[in-house]
Amino acid sequence: MTLLSFQISAETMLLKYNPRQCLPSAEDLPDSDDTPVDNELQDLIPGLLKAILALIWSQRMDWFFGVDMGIYSHPEEDAIVPDGFLSLGVPRIIDSDLRLSYVLWEEKEVPLLVLEVVSQTRRGEYSHKKQDYAQLGILYYAIYNPLRKRKPRLEVYQLEAGEYQLLEGEPVWLAKINLGIGKEQGTYQGITREWLYWYDEQGKRYLTPEETISATQQQLQSTENRALVAEKQLKQERQRAKRLEALLREAGIDLDDN
Repeated sequence: MTLLSFQISAETMLLKYNPRQCLPSAEDLPDSDDTPVDNELQDLIPGLLKAILALIWSQRMDWFFGVDMGIYSHPEEDAIVPDGFLSLGVPRIIDSDLRLSYVLWEEKEVPLLVLEVVSQTRRGEYSHKKQDYAQLGILYYAIYNPLRKRKPRLEVYQLEAGEYQLLEGEPVWLAKINLGIGKEQGTYQGITREWLYWYDEQGKRYLTPEETISATQQQLQSTENRALVAEKQLKQERQRAKRLEALLREAGIDLDDN
């Protein structure tokens, strides 16, 4: 199947989906490919990005970030399971049981971004997965390879005319998402290393939940310290006023007469 015919077929399925056609739902399909991750970073890195989004987009309910979750584009084909993906224009929460998988003929929105974290065991991140994501029409494809020493560890591609083109700069600005993505040294869950983060349009990094809690605690402590200093200064001023009043009385000046 050519790329054009695949896209036309996928779009037709999404647009003409009929719930009475007995297509499998998310509850009927495996939530992943049951392939265990061989590196904790494949869970931790997308998990951190998701946690930051939950903080900065806490008032928004029109997004979903999946971690190690299957994306189904056809009921008769296996799911594609990226380490992480982001969709906009979909409900953040379906119900109390949450999503089991991401089924395109139910969601009707193709993810805008997919993320792959490369480990020692390559899984086609630079080859067939890249082609699969292009065929699905996913706009941004990010690959993070912490093992690289010479080449860039983070590469972000944008789909143009059916092919991925490498985006320059870092953090990389993702206009359709209104966020930047980049890497820098930091600490998450007690682990100090290079992590991926979200950035604003000015290139300022968004804080993690842990950093936000720490910053809030420091701010409260600073406020309490300032209050204690102010209280101490007020007490000292009152003591000086009393000493001055005593000196004036000794000099025969009665302040009550004024």
